[in-house]
Order: sequence, then structure tokens, then C-alpha cells
Amino acid sequence: MIENWQEALINPRTSLRETMKVIDKAALQIAVAVDDAGKLVGVVTDGDIRRALIRGLALECTVSEVMSSNPKIASAHDSKTKLIALMESHNLYQLPVVDSDGRVVGLQTLQALYKQPLYQNPVVLMAGGFGTRLRPLTNNCPKPLLEIGGKPILETILENFISCGFRHFYITVHYLAEQIKNHFGDGRRWGISIHYIDENEPLGTAGAVGLLPDNLPDLPMIVMNGDILTQVDFGRLLAYHNERQGIATLCVRQYEYQIPYGVVSLDDQRVTGIVEKPVHTCFSNAGIYVLNYALVKAISQQRKVDMPDLLSQQIAAGEVVSMFPVQDYWLDIGREADFLRAQGEFSQFF
Repeated sequence: MIENWQEALINPRTSLRETMKVIDKAALQIAVAVDDAGKLVGVVTDGDIRRALIRGLALECTVSEVMSSNPKIASAHDSKTKLIALMESHNLYQLPVVDSDGRVVGLQTLQALYKQPLYQNPVVLMAGGFGTRLRPLTNNCPKPLLEIGGKPILETILENFISCGFRHFYITVHYLAEQIKNHFGDGRRWGISIHYIDENEPLGTAGAVGLLPDNLPDLPMIVMNGDILTQVDFGRLLAYHNERQGIATLCVRQYEYQIPYGVVSLDDQRVTGIVEKPVHTCFSNAGIYVLNYALVKAISQQRKVDMPDLLSQQIAAGEVVSMFPVQDYWLDIGREADFLRAQGEFSQFF
């Protein structure tokens, strides 16, 4: 978000003359009107003021007479891809960010979103699975190359990382590996570098990380399953991991499930309560991880290991493993129903 966004805040009773000064000082081409509680009331751009003056309004008129009182807004949890799509589809250059109570907590601009930092952090995409649950679709095609929205799943994942500023990729391969290598090559087509990690035998969801070269930079690494469609802002995920200073960060999804019967509570043989079809909430593993360099090096000392077991070992050893809730679009393409669902949702989110 823009650092000086608070300079663009005004009261809806502010005159057009004073609003022009605010817009000029903040240099964001917009002023954001809020009430005394900080809640969004409207927005006004320099173009709105210019059109108001052409209509003959006086500079002493209040901004409430010309502002947009029902503007497009963003949430602090919205991914960069979603923000860009929203702004481009409505020809917007600025977007106020509000919390769940409608209070303004920031301001995004299209210019800032396109000014992308470049990360040296490696990204590992796990693409060696057999895709057994998607047969017969995967009989002759590895699951990461199944097309959704006219392009392979793994290509969409790769392009999402690229749009967030990542350039160094490792793809773990095993089943029908040559098809994946032939499609992506060395990454030159996208202006990135791609290296491949060949699993001669399946090593679990974390074991292949131990096959990475020794000359990796001493930076946290993002590891992600190669069958997930998501709008996660990976730059924000990395920043969160660095802030928490743990050895790893696990992305999670909130999952709700309803028991289809009345649940009875007992004390010995006495019924103490009955709850009809209760809904339970838990957090599930989203298949996206950030691992510190020290942990990556430790994996090389093991062979076959799954990521949950690896992280459980670290927790048992007293290390900090942080949780990053994924509130953006997320879908694991594990079954045919998921594959069909993704086909229908792709154009809406990507």
C-alpha cells in the first residue's frame, strides 16, 4: 500500500479549494473522504473537481457535492492480481482499502502495484506426483500439465509467482517428467530461470527439497504443490514469514464441516445437551510453505519425508512454525470434481 495514504484523507465538508491542495500535496490524484470514525464516505479525484468547475460549481462548495459516494473498495487481504484486475476492469488508478467495519486503512494505486520488487528467494514447485485420483485424465499427461482456462495448471502457478516478482524456480519431477521439462524448458520464455529436480523415486512432499543444489542463497524459500490454483500474494506471504522470524510458515485454509445429525453431550449416562447438526471449524494445510535456509539444509540429511512430518519435527524441537491464513482464492486440483470446478471458476479469478 501507499505509505503516505493518510495525507489523502479529508472530511466530506472540506471545500473544493482545500481538497485541491490535499490532492496536490499527496500527489496521488485522489482524496478520500472519511467521517469522524475514519469510515469511508466517498472519494474524489482531480478529474472530478475539474469537471465540477466546468459545470460552474464554486471552489467553496463542499467536496460532498462532487465526490463518488459509492466507490470501488479493496480489502487488506486482496491479492495483487485481484486488485489489478479490479482496477483495470473499471479504469481505476486508485483504490481505497477498508477493514471489515468500513474504516479506511490504506490506499492502493495501479502504478505502485505494477512497480514490482524482484525477489532472489528460490521457489520450489512440486510436480512429481502421479495424479492417481484424476485418472484417466492423467494416464498420459502429468497433472500439472492438465489445462484449465486454456493453459496448464503449473503455467498459471508459475505466472502468478512471476507477477509477484519471483524469478528463480526449481520444479521437482518424477511421473512423465520429460513432458514437463519440454513444456517449460529453462524458463527463458518467461524471462526467468527454471531448474529441475529429478526424483528417481517419490520422496514425499518435502524429501525432494533435500536434492536442491548446495549453492542456494541464504534466503527463505517458498515451496508449493504444483496442483494448486490460488491468488495468494506471495510477496506478502514472504514478508509475513520474515516478520514472524520462525523457521517455517505454513499456509492454512479455514475449513468448515457440518455433522448431519444432532450431537448429544453426556455426563456418565445423563444427557447434558443436544446440538442439532453443529458446524465445526478447523484449519487445513493449504500446500504452500516458506522454509528458512537452515531448514532446507536439514532436509538434505533425510530422504523420504512429508512436509507435515518435517514441520512436526521442528515444532517438537521447539522451533517456531507460523501460520498464514489464506483468504484469497484457493483450490486444490485433487479430484475430477475439483478439476471441473476450476474450469468454471478460472475466468472469474484469473
